[in-house]
Amino acid sequence: MKIPQTPAHISSLQRYIAGRSIEEVRKELGLERIIKLASNENPLGPSPKALEAIQRSLPDISLYPDGGLLIRERLAEYHGIPIDNIVAGSGSEAVMSAFMRAHLMPGDEAITAEGTFIGFYVLSHAQNLALKTVPLKNYTFDLEAILSAITPRTRLVYIPNPNNPTGTAVSDDEFNNFLRNLPDEVLVIMDEAYFEFAREWKEYPNSLDNRHDQVMTLRSFSKAYGLAGIRIGYGIGHPKLVENTIKVKLPFEPSVLAQAAGIGALEDHQFLSRTLEMNRQGKARLCTALDALGQSYAPSLANFIMVIMENGDRAIWLSNQLLLKGIIARPMIPFRLPHTVRITIGTEEQTTILIEALQEILTDKSISKNEAR
Repeated sequence: MKIPQTPAHISSLQRYIAGRSIEEVRKELGLERIIKLASNENPLGPSPKALEAIQRSLPDISLYPDGGLLIRERLAEYHGIPIDNIVAGSGSEAVMSAFMRAHLMPGDEAITAEGTFIGFYVLSHAQNLALKTVPLKNYTFDLEAILSAITPRTRLVYIPNPNNPTGTAVSDDEFNNFLRNLPDEVLVIMDEAYFEFAREWKEYPNSLDNRHDQVMTLRSFSKAYGLAGIRIGYGIGHPKLVENTIKVKLPFEPSVLAQAAGIGALEDHQFLSRTLEMNRQGKARLCTALDALGQSYAPSLANFIMVIMENGDRAIWLSNQLLLKGIIARPMIPFRLPHTVRITIGTEEQTTILIEALQEILTDKSISKNEAR
């Protein structure tokens, strides 16, 4: 069979590659104890109420899903907004993909930072957009630079807040000033996948508090609620933006079980509080340890810390040394920050193991010398 020619923008596309799995590392290194701190998953596991809701919904998996109607109704009640402002999908990235297909044409210009979520890079190239990136400023989105980069071709700006993988965020004043100066024809994706961890910052711009017709806000159940494996997320925006997005998204997403899990998780206030407190304490302990080691890192409002090394070789070295100790971290080469390593905040026990490993690695001169050769 002769395979038809693949469009150039697809054949040249670098696909998203997920972080290494525990089983993969176990097979490679033969280690018994492996801690995965690479993908910003919830180390406490899934919300118990989400699991209960999944169990109750199992008899319904012979039926087609309703396209997210039930969770949209619940989210409308939860946020105090009309259901027409909400679209649900198989993860916030699926909603982002549908939003981009609905509102952008091939050749349209999209702008974001050089050093952000790789998924947006992939989706932009897959849709044959003209992707423009501007440098981060102190590892934070430079909204003034983005405004300066806008051209008559620009149709979309992507801002994850906090940013993945740096964990930094723009303030409410910065975001509102950005919106005041944004041309009317330019849309904004405000990706708030880590919203629950960041909202305690007094200057955090919860984009639902100040709705703007050009902004689509994305939220996820993957992080704080521990539902990364079942794929459930949603977007909130102007009814017209939501209507167009629903037109092009897969008609039967999210799945029956994913929708049930999301509804159950919204009720699990105790689990969410426990997650946030664990993250708060673990992040403080890790930052204190890194400070004592004289190790640079970006100030994070999320559930991870991005460690800043001298160069790309040192970042790979640190990741490999942690791996040999059974700790999976994520080098940020695909995210265009090759001199950094992102490490998820784990449980109290996992954080203790991580800190002890970092102390040994970063203070053992023999390891550094051997690796330098």
